[in-house]
Amino acid sequence: MTHAILTAEAHSGLRVDPAAGADRGDAVMSCVVVPSEFRRVQNNYPILFRLTPERDGYHALAMFGFEPGENLFLDGNHWDARHRPLAMRIQPFLIGRQADEQGERQVHVDLDSPRIARGNEGVAVFDELGRPSPYLDAVAEQLGELDAGWRGLDDFFVALARHMLLEPLTLEITLDNGSINRLVGYHGIDEDRLQALDAAALGELHAAGHLMPVFMALASLANVAELIARKNARVRAGAAHG
Repeated sequence: MTHAILTAEAHSGLRVDPAAGADRGDAVMSCVVVPSEFRRVQNNYPILFRLTPERDGYHALAMFGFEPGENLFLDGNHWDARHRPLAMRIQPFLIGRQADEQGERQVHVDLDSPRIARGNEGVAVFDELGRPSPYLDAVAEQLGELDAGWRGLDDFFVALARHMLLEPLTLEITLDNGSINRLVGYHGIDEDRLQALDAAALGELHAAGHLMPVFMALASLANVAELIARKNARVRAGAAHG
């Protein structure tokens, strides 16, 4: 990826294709989400937790499929869900951080992204006077929420660990055609431990803003059935065309 600080001077003619599509980078089985969007995410997707590659913390993930490259919400150029997670919506932009984590964060753009439009296609990032377009204003707001969520993740997961609210979760799903899909290496909210928390613990989680995301993550597991239904429909459609 080629990241650059976004400026009107350097990127006056930049245009972005915000539409969904596998060729635009949407063919992924999951994306990171932050607690502030759990309420929106849980309407459509299971929210699971997974250790980071360095195994020094966790990521929260909205699940789109059961295997790498599978997005069961992607239907051609249509994203078939009410909420598209922030990490997908902000592409090809990201927040740039200073090496020392100090100072104002800056909007960066990935110039190698397939979302960079050619010619007059896509949506303008700046207007003819070099001002941010309404599209860029909306992206900047989403980047701000995502960045704030990232900075609050440590506190969220420390609270989950303190109350032992994460449990290993392995999902083994047998599809209508008899094939088996597995999600291994993930964690979910431990419902029994959550129900056993006393008033003081619940009050502590609520005061810190963690209780609602915990309940939303737990509620989101009901969407596993919907994900299975989408997978079965995809398999049937493939068999019909085969």
